[in-house]
Amino acid sequence: MPTFSLTPDDWAAIALTLRLAAITTALLLLLCTPLAWWLAHTRSRWRGPVGAVVALPLVLPPTVIGFYLLVAMGPNGFLGQLTDALGLHRLPFTFPGLVVGSLVYSLPFAVQPLQRAFEALGSRPLEVAATLGAARLDRFFSVALPLARPGFITAAILTFAHTVGEFGVVLMLGGNIPGVTRVVSVQIYDHVEAMEYTHAHWLAGGMVAFSFIVLMLLQWLQPRKAR
Repeated sequence: MPTFSLTPDDWAAIALTLRLAAITTALLLLLCTPLAWWLAHTRSRWRGPVGAVVALPLVLPPTVIGFYLLVAMGPNGFLGQLTDALGLHRLPFTFPGLVVGSLVYSLPFAVQPLQRAFEALGSRPLEVAATLGAARLDRFFSVALPLARPGFITAAILTFAHTVGEFGVVLMLGGNIPGVTRVVSVQIYDHVEAMEYTHAHWLAGGMVAFSFIVLMLLQWLQPRKAR
């Protein structure tokens, strides 16, 4: 049986996908930490609506999310007008546009694990730190964040994996530009359209293996979190 290896286009798609997932994960962990903290502790009447907006990507079809983001980034959308006013390139069909789409699409996978981790802390550790003279920010960075580390690990794993598996959103926003917006899922679609099933099997099989490893890792973390 002849040996088979991935094509240069496959490797380029893999590299682009990993880059997109890494940037999206880092940005979402940074941006979602204060939002998750607020959702975990606020008594505001806006908690429900904000939580629902955060969870919308879980139930909306990716093409719907991609369509409205494409409209928002277009010449008549608020993001498009903003980038024009700043003298920047428009976001559709660019890598930064994929990042924006991925931030929206993977938002709940970052917020919800962090929110659950902050809620699980309770108020006791922060109250103890306050009696010892720790200021509010000091309590957050020295007590809350270290105790919520399992939530950060889960959020990072889920966000990274979810971004790797994107298809509808990235196709709507980025199209299919080699080396710029063609991620692994789009590359698999191209192979299938060209009836290159062997190439598609290699990439699709890699995605299955990656997803299995992610799920096993999350299962392995559950007992550790419980302890």
